[in-house]
Amino acid sequence: MASISVNSTSGTSQGAPSGGQLQAQISLFSLFFMWGFITCLNDILIPYLRGVFTLTIFQATLVQFAFFGAYFLGALFYFLFSVRFGDPINRIGYKNGIIIGLVVAGAGCFLFYPAAIFLQYGLFLGALFCLGLGLTMLQIAANPYVALLGRPESASSRLNLAQGFNSFGTTIAPVIGGFFIFQYFVTDASAGEVAVKIPYVVLAGLFWLLAVVIFFIKLPKFANEDVIEKGAKVLGFSHLRGGIFAIFAYVGAEVAIGSLLINFMGLENITGLEEGAASKLLSFYWGGAMIGRFMGAIMMSDKSTAGKKLAGMFALGVAGYAIVSLIAGVNFMDSLPYLIGLAMNYVIFMIFGAHPNKVLAAFSLSAIVLLLIAVFMNGAISMWVLLFIGLFNSIMWSNIFTLAIKDLGRYTSQGSSLLVMAVLGGAVVPPIQGLLADEFGIQMSFLLPVVCYIYLFYYGWKGYEVKQKAT
Repeated sequence: MASISVNSTSGTSQGAPSGGQLQAQISLFSLFFMWGFITCLNDILIPYLRGVFTLTIFQATLVQFAFFGAYFLGALFYFLFSVRFGDPINRIGYKNGIIIGLVVAGAGCFLFYPAAIFLQYGLFLGALFCLGLGLTMLQIAANPYVALLGRPESASSRLNLAQGFNSFGTTIAPVIGGFFIFQYFVTDASAGEVAVKIPYVVLAGLFWLLAVVIFFIKLPKFANEDVIEKGAKVLGFSHLRGGIFAIFAYVGAEVAIGSLLINFMGLENITGLEEGAASKLLSFYWGGAMIGRFMGAIMMSDKSTAGKKLAGMFALGVAGYAIVSLIAGVNFMDSLPYLIGLAMNYVIFMIFGAHPNKVLAAFSLSAIVLLLIAVFMNGAISMWVLLFIGLFNSIMWSNIFTLAIKDLGRYTSQGSSLLVMAVLGGAVVPPIQGLLADEFGIQMSFLLPVVCYIYLFYYGWKGYEVKQKAT
């Protein structure tokens, strides 16, 4: 099966989804949900493993280093292979690429079983590395494929919708993961085994089951009459280079904040919450990304009038807030401050929603302000403003991704691998913030993500501009 680039004019029609496209979208949305769920479990693993192995914050954040480091190495190998031999996805097809990723990710999940039995921190890190390799292949294959399944003009909308399902996984993961891990958490090793074996073995089975399902279903094929590109000419596109740094900054900031939020909420000058209670509130951070992505999918869709879009976004935002509050087990009156962040999010969508770059810049600026409030104030307000940031992280991945691969033509898959490689930010930024937290305190360490969002503001303001198109 051959593939086409997002902007190719060859291949099947990219109008309304056909039956095959709809089936493919449902399968892919399930996939996005699963890897969102499993990625967010890392935020639960960090305080859990820190307690089991008596780790420093820096050592505990090596969880993210192993997981996202695998993204970098996997994508780097993919890119180097494509430079020498041509784009692998163009050779094996999107479907086979997705299946390979699912099988490897399932193997990584299953490796948690022996890691939990032997209770060796290195084995946990190895399992996370294998899991990250599988998810790397999924990211490289699935993100461009979602963009292909419809009109090019609505590619951002489809990616936001897919990422919305990804965020639904991250929203419920803190509650489910927190139940299995902190509910059973004691210093007894056997209880620790039960805590992490159950969710990861189940996830291994789900990944492998989805691989079988996708193997047997018929996915749309996209023809590509272009030659399979070799070399590194794709690096000549400045908007792609800027997008690589933007993905690095976005993933680094998002993961770093999520990794230390439970510890942050446990500070006496913030709320002093225990880990189990804090893990539930983490749903507001990741749930905000879900709400924002679904709202972004509506706003950037080309199928409704402006009035209908705004009404739909308002209804979805309120419903999303109610759902997240229920998932977190928080009384609506106690979670009312979250509506402030939701209102800010909605207003920005109203003003800039049709322009992905402007929304990216405005959301980045909002995140900067919220982080500064969290760092220099105390009490519940510092907790809530950090939880707000999930709302503003929401559309960043899909908007950066579509801005960065715009007009790459036959270089799109290569560009996609480079963007996935930039997920390295999730491996680099959290440990650095962990070092800062050990040295200067958890609260002050949140100044590091501010630097990331400053660059994201620049990319949305100026760096996204296309100065060269593929010929």
